[in-house]
Amino acid sequence: MFRRHTFWLWLAVVFQLLNAVAHSLSFFITQVPTNETERQLLELMGNYQLDMGAGFHRTTHQLFTALSACFPLFYLLGALNNIYCLKTRVEPRVLRALLAIQAIVFGIALGVIIVFAFLPPIVLSGLVFLSLAVAFFLTPKTQ
Repeated sequence: MFRRHTFWLWLAVVFQLLNAVAHSLSFFITQVPTNETERQLLELMGNYQLDMGAGFHRTTHQLFTALSACFPLFYLLGALNNIYCLKTRVEPRVLRALLAIQAIVFGIALGVIIVFAFLPPIVLSGLVFLSLAVAFFLTPKTQ
């Protein structure tokens, strides 16, 4: 059972959806400062507007929110692509190509996350990359 590429691809879908949900939770949690330094930092991030040029004035919090919204969408797109391929039984040649692209993109994302993030996103992103890589290597080259 664990040798079938579809098992590993469904596992990747589960991890991708889990990653999307986990990273969406930050939109529902309010960060509470625990000391004066954190309070000042959160105040500046939420209220100080940077001049971005061309009439755009954004706070650091707004920029962070924009990037934080893209991360769950990135994982959701991967999961939906994989679900579509599994449901329509895409031929193995096409599936391998898609898995190669996803393994490269999610592998690069994992590298960035390892350098700049903390343990939970590293683990979840690592599980996505691992399951995509295994699915790629187990997918037959031809029908």
